[in-house]
Amino acid sequence: MGLMSEADQERIARAITAAESKTSGEIVAIIAADSSSYLYAPFLWAAVLALLVPWPLIYFTWVSMQWIYLIQLGVFVGLLAVLMARRVRHALVPPSVKRSRAHRRAVEQFLAQNLHTTTGRTGVLIFVSVAERYAEIIADSAIEARVPKGTWQTIVDDLTRHITSGRASDGFVSAIEAVGSHLAQHFPPGSRDENELTDHLIVLP
Repeated sequence: MGLMSEADQERIARAITAAESKTSGEIVAIIAADSSSYLYAPFLWAAVLALLVPWPLIYFTWVSMQWIYLIQLGVFVGLLAVLMARRVRHALVPPSVKRSRAHRRAVEQFLAQNLHTTTGRTGVLIFVSVAERYAEIIADSAIEARVPKGTWQTIVDDLTRHITSGRASDGFVSAIEAVGSHLAQHFPPGSRDENELTDHLIVLP
């Protein structure tokens, strides 16, 4: 099974359709496996550790420089093979870097899904990046200006609690309903054209 079963995706799509029937706003929900490959991390750590290998061999052994070089190369290749595993690779990256990459991808998706071009500037993105354990809601200017500060974070906190407990689809549905209620309050249906964006959950590799 992938990030979300087909049944869960259909349930989330129905939740988006239901929420948007009560508002002129647009909701897009995205779940991504990760926000970066972080391929640099295994190379960086393997190189740093391999650079330390010659020093004890030089000072405490009679191993020739040629053998030291081959040992160093072997350590680098061996570490690289071990650290290249996806879970290990992600564990090597500092949390602040992962949050930054996930936020950047969320912004990229906000633009890629044309949420910034909706009539009335009422698009809202619900974004989750699984590997980074990151969730964010990004709203366009019109709705952002009318929603009290901290509202989106409250919804995100509830979403992440659901995901942590293994109920990702429940979390998405709850978040969609909460976002939809704010959109309906400020932007009731009929104030602009019909549905502009997709109503299904977008799953990114």
